Amino acid sequence: MIDLALSILCSSLIFVIFKLFSRFKIQTLYAIIINYITACGVGLMVHNTTFSILEIPSETWFIWTLFLGVVFIIIFNLMAKTSQVLGVSVASVATKMSLTIPVLLGVFLYNEELGGLKILGVLLALAAVYFASVKKGTTSLRKRALYLPLLVFLGSGVIDASLQYAEQHLVSKEEFPLFSSTIFACAAICGICFVFIQSFKDRIKVNTMSIIGGITLGVPNYFSIYFLLRALQNEVLNSASVFTINNVAIVMFSTLLGILLFKEVISAKNWIGIGLAVLSIILVAVF
Repeated sequence: MIDLALSILCSSLIFVIFKLFSRFKIQTLYAIIINYITACGVGLMVHNTTFSILEIPSETWFIWTLFLGVVFIIIFNLMAKTSQVLGVSVASVATKMSLTIPVLLGVFLYNEELGGLKILGVLLALAAVYFASVKKGTTSLRKRALYLPLLVFLGSGVIDASLQYAEQHLVSKEEFPLFSSTIFACAAICGICFVFIQSFKDRIKVNTMSIIGGITLGVPNYFSIYFLLRALQNEVLNSASVFTINNVAIVMFSTLLGILLFKEVISAKNWIGIGLAVLSIILVAVF
């Protein structure tokens, strides 16, 4: 449970750091790339066993990291675009409702059992995510931009389900740091290639705050994945329980951080969502 709590804390810090980007005029794309470079470096430092970079491509999970690296940077940028076009609430709902994908895959592919109370907990989790995230003025979606939250929803679900599969079939506990670092390295390389192509049109100019912001984002970003992988090995909670508690608690904790750090106004619907989140966690974790 400690690993799960640390994953929730690190994931919530990511939202707080993103919130600060506009305040400090941080260039989102460049900061995201630097964040992945930082996350990769942190993972290599955490990995305390000897390894050769030349041997990594021969690992059974290497192809998986290439795929995840591409998905990671695409989804991060889609989340930013969704927030700009449709609002932060829509992006948050689309991201966190993706928990249904690994939960359902856990049932149908891995024969994990969900009792009646756990099913109720998962349903309440979806309701909690919606109510905790919705804000006034951001609930009406423009038809031409509906593809954005849909892609964020699917992409986030693919990431969670892929990490679940890798943890169960491909990666040993000792390889978690190296596996995570390779994912972040692939995401960084993908971003660098994109910026290089764009440089033929626009000059590359990265400000100092973007570098600082990227480094600050990279540390909790790495550990959010690292501790989630460790949490998935919990012998008490199955993957459905881990993903449900993780995603709902992130929404709840991020909301509380918004109140404490940014004096955000929480509506009655938001408080209902927080209450449902607590009830959902009890149903999923205890029963």
